[in-house]
Amino acid sequence: MFEWLCHSVEPINEEDLEHAQHWQNQLTKPQGSLGALEAIAVTISALQKTLNPSVNNARIVIYAADHGIAQENVSAFPQTVTAEMVENFSSGGAAISVLSRQHKLPLQVVNLGLVSNLPEMALVEHHVIAPGTQSFLLKTAMTEQQLSKAFNIAKEKVDQASDNGCEILIAGEMGIANTSSATALVCALKSMHPEQLTGSGTGLDNNGIQHKVQVIQAALAQHKKRLNTTLEILQTLGGFEIAALVATYIRCAQRSMVALVDGFICSVAAMIAIDISPNCKDWLIFSHQSAEQGHARILKLIDVKPLLQFDMRLGEGSGAALVYPLIRSACLLHNEMASFSSASVSQKRL
Repeated sequence: MFEWLCHSVEPINEEDLEHAQHWQNQLTKPQGSLGALEAIAVTISALQKTLNPSVNNARIVIYAADHGIAQENVSAFPQTVTAEMVENFSSGGAAISVLSRQHKLPLQVVNLGLVSNLPEMALVEHHVIAPGTQSFLLKTAMTEQQLSKAFNIAKEKVDQASDNGCEILIAGEMGIANTSSATALVCALKSMHPEQLTGSGTGLDNNGIQHKVQVIQAALAQHKKRLNTTLEILQTLGGFEIAALVATYIRCAQRSMVALVDGFICSVAAMIAIDISPNCKDWLIFSHQSAEQGHARILKLIDVKPLLQFDMRLGEGSGAALVYPLIRSACLLHNEMASFSSASVSQKRL
């Protein structure tokens, strides 16, 4: 069921990096003066194997799903909010809706399974696997077949984007209680205690956070004997939308497409993707460090530096969408700035 996960991913080529860096060094500015923008442009240039990198063709896909663990009161918001936010995405009132309009990026919402039934609506595709996952405090969150379905739906979405010329993909998520799932996943993968990672999510107070820790710890103890492989951990503790994100990042790399990683949930999915397919890391750009307690630790574990730190914790792909114009600017600067020789500008003497 998971054969395609093993398809090859082309890592970044050192010679291509050298060529891109050499060109960047010829531009009319002191070397390094554009900071991270230079590194972004050089990386994308090397990945795309061209001195004229492009991210003009971009799109946003949001995966939405409910979590059975929400029954354990680990979220400040009721589970009905997942479906209500999907409707908000459709009607254009969510933060990611505003950002998609601002940057003229197509927005696609994929319903993978909500407790509430939703009618047909604009921008939303229904690929319902089940009415949400099971509570992983009581049983495995999903079956192996359900995990496979989430992966394959995401693969299809990435393939469609790639076939339509997409050069960079922004993936986001919506699912009440998904910070509990993400935290449990990292604890199982990295042998960490929930207290090291558990945050407020949608706004829990200290008592709520402590309860969330206890629920996650109990679930980890419950499933200890089956938390062996990465896929078993994802099946046992994950969510449909988290699984779809994992598959999205792997498939983007397989299709030679850059992916912008959003906040805490997406970074956990990226960590899992890298664990399954290490070379996919080269194709991921981490947009920002969120205010969620565990996110800084996750980024350190992956060994990446995010571009922004705005203390956001919204999800939806919102942080990644904010970073998109910076990525585009980095490429335009790389492509359109004059070189010292073409502009007849004197270079550094010492």
